[in-house]
Amino acid sequence: MINSFLMIGQSNMAGRGYLSDVKPIYNEQIKMLINGRWQTMTEPINFDRPTAGISLAALFAAAWQADNEQEQIGLIPCAEGGSSLDDWSADGALFEHATFLTKMAQRTSTLRGILWHQGENDSFAGRSNEYLDKLALLVDQLRRLLASPAIPFIAGGLGTYLSSGRYSHYFAEYENVNQALLTFAQETPNCYFVSANGLTANADGLHFDARSQRLFGIRYYDAFQTKRHVLAPLRDEKERVKRLEERPLTKAESTALLEISFARGEISLPELEERLARI
Repeated sequence: MINSFLMIGQSNMAGRGYLSDVKPIYNEQIKMLINGRWQTMTEPINFDRPTAGISLAALFAAAWQADNEQEQIGLIPCAEGGSSLDDWSADGALFEHATFLTKMAQRTSTLRGILWHQGENDSFAGRSNEYLDKLALLVDQLRRLLASPAIPFIAGGLGTYLSSGRYSHYFAEYENVNQALLTFAQETPNCYFVSANGLTANADGLHFDARSQRLFGIRYYDAFQTKRHVLAPLRDEKERVKRLEERPLTKAESTALLEISFARGEISLPELEERLARI
């Protein structure tokens, strides 16, 4: 049975890290839900926009699988870039889509957790004042409709870099949202807050860069594993990311990656055959 995790929120959960900035994570024991079926995970996982890229979920999954080597993990990508908390209300399309796919996934998996990152779109015009109550309602409805009243809910903080950069004037209330996320996690059973302190952004000053997404994934996993809030960077997070990125591939995994490169036109047929012969 696959152990599944729902990914919801806006663009920083979907992921906008540049694919070329980090080593790829490929593990046949890590799956993603595509067209209602489990397939081996490749990045980008959550293709909500043409700009989709590295998210925190791949490293989260890699860390989970390393601690559960005989089991499989499955990701259910449902994040939507630019979405507000109101867009995630129970009577909206995003909520309906996410719960529909999760219920479908529950036929062949056990739901183990919900990964949430959202709030940039609620960091202006007084929206942050209602964030805590709206998030509490959302989580309660998710748990009830998914028949998982105690499912762990992991929520990440917004990047501190939002106060500067090209779009900084849109995020005057981001610290209020971070406080609401922390307060909610502290007051709600089986909910955990993950700090984004020290993480950096792409040139847009809006989206976590790929390296930061890898670090964020470790922090999310640490919160899930230890059932504690992560309020500061982890002492060994960079070393843990490096170990997971450098995990030796199996022969089948190496073959699959070469086949993918060939199918994308990145290598020629002679190159494919020559490299396959060396595996």
